[in-house]
Amino acid sequence: MYTYVSAIALFIFSIASSCCVAQNPLDFGSNIKTADPSGHIWADGRMYLYTSHDQECQEDFYMKDWHTFSSSDLINWTAHGPSLSVADITWADNYAWAPDAAYKNGKYYLFFPAGTGVKDRVNPEKSTKWMGIGVAVSDSPTGPFKDAIGAPLWTDPYANDPSIFIDDDGKGYLYFHGKGADYLVAEMADDLLSVKGEFHKMDMGGYEPKMEGPWVFKREGMYYFTMPENNRSLAYYMAKSPFGPWEYKGIFMQEEGGNNHHSIVQFKGKWILFYHRWLMGEGECKKKQRHTAAEYLHFNADGTIKEVKRTREGLTK
Repeated sequence: MYTYVSAIALFIFSIASSCCVAQNPLDFGSNIKTADPSGHIWADGRMYLYTSHDQECQEDFYMKDWHTFSSSDLINWTAHGPSLSVADITWADNYAWAPDAAYKNGKYYLFFPAGTGVKDRVNPEKSTKWMGIGVAVSDSPTGPFKDAIGAPLWTDPYANDPSIFIDDDGKGYLYFHGKGADYLVAEMADDLLSVKGEFHKMDMGGYEPKMEGPWVFKREGMYYFTMPENNRSLAYYMAKSPFGPWEYKGIFMQEEGGNNHHSIVQFKGKWILFYHRWLMGEGECKKKQRHTAAEYLHFNADGTIKEVKRTREGLTK
C-alpha cells in the first residue's frame, strides 16, 4: 500500500540519487580547483588526468603546481597530489599553466609551461611576464616529476600550452600556443628532451583565429587539431598528416563566458572530452573559478565531430 511514509522515502531517495549521479565537475575528493585537463591512458588501463591547479581565489592566473588524478571508471578518482611545482624549477617561479604528458622509452614525460614576471593588464607596455615550456621526467605516471634539462626547451618565442602527440611510428610532435607564433609544430628528438630541427608553420587553409591550448589526436587514420578558438569555443581541423595541411571543420563546443582548455581521448571504446568550467566560488571567495568536467564525444560517419553540450550529469548520463 502506498503510504505517506513511503512517499517521503521515495522523495528522499530521488533527491539522494540525483545528488550522487551528477558528476560535473568531476569529484576529485576535495574542493580543489583544477583546469586544463590532459587525459592519457597508460599500460595499466587507467585514465590519468594531468591538470593545472587554481589557487583559492588566486590573483590573476598566478599558479604554483600541477596535479595528477587517475580512475578506472571515470567516476571514482584517486588524487595523487602535486606531481610538480614551480618551487622545483630553477628558471621559473609562477604561471604553472596547462600541462600535457607522454610515455616513451620506459619513462613518463610531463610537458609544462611556467614563467616569471608580471602581466600589467592596465598598462601592457609595463608587463615583464615571460613564459616558456619545460619537460620533466618520472618513472611513475603520477610523479614526482623532475625537470629534465633545467631550462625551457627554447626562450623565443614566448610559449605556453604544450600538446605533445606521439604518433604510431613513435615520433613525437609538440604543438603550442606562442606569442605571435600560433599554429606551429616542432618535431621532438627521440628522447623528447629537445626539438629536432626548426619549428614548422602549418598550413591552416587560410583560417587562423586567435587560439590557446591545442590538442592533437588521431582517429581512423585522420589527425585532428583541436583548440579553443578565440580562447573560448572549442573548434577543430582535420588532416592526413601531423603537419597538415589542415582543413577547418568548425566549433564543436560553444563558449561559456570564460576560457576553455581540453583534451580528447578514447577510453574503453568511448571517446571522452575533458574540459574546464567556470563556477562561482563558495564561502569567502566570491569569484568564478575553474573546475574539470567531462562529456562523451561522438563522431559523424565522415569523421567530423558532433556538437557537444555541457551537462550536469557528464559521464553518468
